[in-house]
Amino acid sequence: MIPANASISDMANAIRVLSIDAVEAANSGHPGMPMGMADAAAVLFARHLKFDASDPAWPDRDRFVLSNGHGSMLLYSALYLSGVQDVSIEEIRNFRQWGSKTPGHPEYGHTAGVEITTGPLGQGIAGAVGMAIAERRLSDEFGRELVDHYTYVFCGDGCLMEGVGQEAASLAGHLKLGKLVVLYDDNQITIDGSTAVSFTEDVPARFIAYGWHVESIDGHDPAAIDAAITRAKAETGRPSLIAMKTVIGYGSPNKAGKSSAHGAPLGAVEAAAAKAAYGWPLAPFEVSSAILESWHAIGTRGAGARADWRARLDAVDAGRKDEFLRRVAGTMPDNYGAVVEAAKGKLLDHPQAVATRKASQIALESLAAALPEMIGGSADLTHSNLTRVAAVDSDFTPTGSGRYVSYGVREFAMAAAMNGIAVHGGLIPYGGTFLVFSDYCRNAIRLSALMGVRSIYVLTHDSIGLGEDGPTHQPVEHVASLRAIPNLHVFRPCDAVETLECWDIALRDQNTPSVLALSRQNVPQLRSERDGVNRAAKGAYVLKEAGPSRDLTILATGTEVALAVAAAAELSNRGIQAAVVSMPAWDLFEKQPKSYREAVLGRAPRIAVEASSKFGWTRYVDSEDDVIGMNGFGASAPAEVLYERFGITKHAIVTLALEKLGATR
Repeated sequence: MIPANASISDMANAIRVLSIDAVEAANSGHPGMPMGMADAAAVLFARHLKFDASDPAWPDRDRFVLSNGHGSMLLYSALYLSGVQDVSIEEIRNFRQWGSKTPGHPEYGHTAGVEITTGPLGQGIAGAVGMAIAERRLSDEFGRELVDHYTYVFCGDGCLMEGVGQEAASLAGHLKLGKLVVLYDDNQITIDGSTAVSFTEDVPARFIAYGWHVESIDGHDPAAIDAAITRAKAETGRPSLIAMKTVIGYGSPNKAGKSSAHGAPLGAVEAAAAKAAYGWPLAPFEVSSAILESWHAIGTRGAGARADWRARLDAVDAGRKDEFLRRVAGTMPDNYGAVVEAAKGKLLDHPQAVATRKASQIALESLAAALPEMIGGSADLTHSNLTRVAAVDSDFTPTGSGRYVSYGVREFAMAAAMNGIAVHGGLIPYGGTFLVFSDYCRNAIRLSALMGVRSIYVLTHDSIGLGEDGPTHQPVEHVASLRAIPNLHVFRPCDAVETLECWDIALRDQNTPSVLALSRQNVPQLRSERDGVNRAAKGAYVLKEAGPSRDLTILATGTEVALAVAAAAELSNRGIQAAVVSMPAWDLFEKQPKSYREAVLGRAPRIAVEASSKFGWTRYVDSEDDVIGMNGFGASAPAEVLYERFGITKHAIVTLALEKLGATR
């Protein structure tokens, strides 16, 4: 409970004034949302949120997601006031400054108490849907004594305008995620002015249609907020939306209720006037001891819940406890390496000439069985992506929390929910769609990379090899575009062995998301060595040596590696010794020592082949004239016809090699 000397209004005003002061000091930021949502934040933290400021990452805490992340000072203020050590008053003073723990938008992994990176509107609520999926799955697996918590979301009009917010809300309603509670900041203001110019639908009615429990309340009435949250928590069979009528910039005499309060400092005169309206006489960044004590009491209240949880964890059998802790830590089981080697051994014993999407499914049969934390899914393309295997052949439904989520045709929400699953902990999400639809997922993939989380994107039909569906579905620029994202593994494996190796890398790396770009068409198995080395882990390697001397190096990825090997054999018949380098992951290759990179690339002339945009290949070859690839969009025809028509053939490689050598000799 709250000590008698500090009211909810006092505690809310502390959030408001700290937000005003920080934005003024930075001369940058968004004061309006924290001023408008402070009452809801004070009620949530004081009376409902299960958390412990001394350990803000303990596994069974409630999750709080600030989907309208531009209002980050609301979160930073609450973390400071409740006593989270990572967010001191100096960090509040340094809002939006270099090296501070209080960046412009909340960043996962950068500031304790930030559950997920938000800012791109709609992705916070979509990530929260993933967290709620993870909570239900882990609760059913390990028991409510270890996993039993809520996910709370603050969101604004923008989050509900964005398509990803609508996709995620639809999915949550379908899955009946009853422990998801969204508090909607219905202030009817956007950057451009009133929502009357762009957003006039009946949001509560929309959510009722989605299957949510919905209430509409006064967002500045603490008792109404408290009662609505209490009722939402009792709605175990439906997610809840609490639509709160609020005033942006609440308390500002001249800017409250106006777009001018949204994304700029109030100004010294208006800031002083707002503080006077709150009855706040203190200097900037000062909070009375009574209010601080009340907030600190909230921050320490969860210590008891955490201690009780720890006692329950210690009371379960050792095997269950150890498995839970391993899952939360995100480490591999002791037998994982042996499972990978056994799977590779099967491929070597019985070579598979299959599409790499099929090779991915073959790999998953072993990996998903060994890793119960893997939770799969697809955006309505399961039978094309081949993402479903025996170990995950149980559906996540409104009544059961299986290991396979049918996300429907909601690529963006799928990717964002996967991020929520990943940051929740205890599970490794993977999800499939066509590579061409990575454009729908892209901003969520970017956030995966920014956060450094283990989301794995299975993106199939990776080139014109898709065939008859034509250029609308044939990716051309997508691989190059994804390679441009920092801290993202982009794998394009050449055969079944390399596909398994890429999966192994993706699963082992806790701090980097992965894209597996996989083919529709079959490829021969090119790898046969039995030395236990994961060659793909170095990003590129010499698949076929040239012999005693190297006249030429052919660089290739994916399905075109087999073409390069065939071309090298033809060149050898002509007395030209060509090495073939498979380059499944450029980012990993760039991390290798210079000596290794130079040895792989060699000093001989180089050409490259990839059934994709040529963009980026000049990092490794002299010019785009040395690349066999795509200069434009594809066409509708069988794959073999397309490869011939677009000149991605063994003959084309041989011809370019002869031209290159003729020009350099």
